[in-house]
Amino acid sequence: MATVTILRRAQLLITRSTFASHKITRAMSSMLIDDPKYSWLKDLGLGPTNKGVFYGAWDGTGEEVTSFCPANNQPIAKVTQASPADYEKAVVAAKEAWETWTEVTAPQRGEILRQMGEALRQKKTLLGKLESLEMGKILPEGEGEVQEYIDIIDYAVGLSRMFAGHVFPSERKGHMLLEQWNPLGLVGVITAFNFPVAVYGWNSSIAMACGNCVLWKGAPTTPLVSVAVTKILETVLKANNIPPAVCSLVQGGADIGTLMAKDERINLVSFTGSTPVGKKVSLMVQERFGKFLLELGGNNAIIVNEDADLDMVVRAGVFACAGTAGQRCTTTRRLVLHEKVHDQVVAGLVKAYKQLRVGDPLDDGTLYGPLHSQQGVDQYFAALEEAKAQGGKIECGGKKIDRPGNYVEPTIITGLKHDAPIVLKETFVPIVYAVKFSNIDEAFKINNEVKQGLSSSLFTKDMNAVFRWMGPKGSDCGIVNVNIPTNGAEIGGAFGGEKQTGGGRESGSDAWKQYMRRSTCTINYSAELPLAQGIKFE
Repeated sequence: MATVTILRRAQLLITRSTFASHKITRAMSSMLIDDPKYSWLKDLGLGPTNKGVFYGAWDGTGEEVTSFCPANNQPIAKVTQASPADYEKAVVAAKEAWETWTEVTAPQRGEILRQMGEALRQKKTLLGKLESLEMGKILPEGEGEVQEYIDIIDYAVGLSRMFAGHVFPSERKGHMLLEQWNPLGLVGVITAFNFPVAVYGWNSSIAMACGNCVLWKGAPTTPLVSVAVTKILETVLKANNIPPAVCSLVQGGADIGTLMAKDERINLVSFTGSTPVGKKVSLMVQERFGKFLLELGGNNAIIVNEDADLDMVVRAGVFACAGTAGQRCTTTRRLVLHEKVHDQVVAGLVKAYKQLRVGDPLDDGTLYGPLHSQQGVDQYFAALEEAKAQGGKIECGGKKIDRPGNYVEPTIITGLKHDAPIVLKETFVPIVYAVKFSNIDEAFKINNEVKQGLSSSLFTKDMNAVFRWMGPKGSDCGIVNVNIPTNGAEIGGAFGGEKQTGGGRESGSDAWKQYMRRSTCTINYSAELPLAQGIKFE
């Protein structure tokens, strides 16, 4: 959907000077994929130029875009995106594939998914490296995201034998009342740059186990990940004589996303991204009375009560606030600290931040990598200026790191009111605002005063506070944690949030129901024809 143009980074550099222009021209003449250091990219089926459309055959006649490495802003490889004509071919092929896929029994679909999990295991290290190269997250997180895809596949395999309908007691003699779940048909999945593997995995694995085909539009700035994952799935589908268009791909920008949102042939649109764009998508889908699943923004808070284990708080806070360079939807953006422990927690985090190992995401030992794009860098500095104008004090960070790529310092800001405009605004960068509270009820209200409702956490040893936090007057978020960070969710529970986070649920629990339609069925196996509620019509 609405994304920064992929070539923006190169264009910004080119405009700086004639000298810089010559440097960029030389850099653009060769791709990282041609460098022997990155020859492993070819083991994923990638080349210097790649087709970004798949519907049983690889295609793409739209704009050719270049994918850049955020750690050095060097071009990796090129991908040809979908044109409207390509999109049409993909939808037609996916709908045709559904006619076959829905006839495959659910346990057999689970077996094919199991094979996909095995194929991903074989490529886990390579895919993790690609994600680090293209998205910018450190290698343990890149591999961890592939593992998350594998884990949800394992979950979907079990689910394929466990879809639970109900049989209800009928008030009519000789009648049976039950519910039947059936697949929707075609599920459109639009994913964001920050989790280009796992979010597709959450959606596609469960959707496929339920009997749906999937049409994927990956983020325009991580097209190589989308192509590589689809190639792996293609191999498994072909080996099982299943139409490969069951897992179709249409790389593209807002034009392709708009086609998906407005297309009545797509039975469910799952969108992950910003709240403003998610609102536009939902309105387009709702206009045609379609179904949508939204996973949007999160202005997440960690509350630290006065009795909390502060060493644990600091250890959790470093990953929660600075992990993935602040680019998780569950990143902690607000530290709501009891006034008695505020200074101690801030001092501990400042010390820990200074020990973060900054480096190339692919290097062993790196804990902190770059922002994904120049747009993120611009948002970082704009937020700093807003915070300072509103009375904020930068305790650490606040600068660009002097090295190639989109590196900025992880930043802690104090001195702002809990309801300062910048604190209430989600900014997708490694900035956290530390604010004070005096009692736990006040802290709960601070947690809930933002417009998003994704993730939240309370650090305390007070069991009364714990159960109030989980209750109706506690956190209003979809994820309510105790003594762990706001990020790092497991796949077994439903993932999603309330309010402007969108209300959608993906991954575990009963999230599978969003990918199916429910029918209530009444079967009369008697020779009589009684009406419900004892009505007589004779």
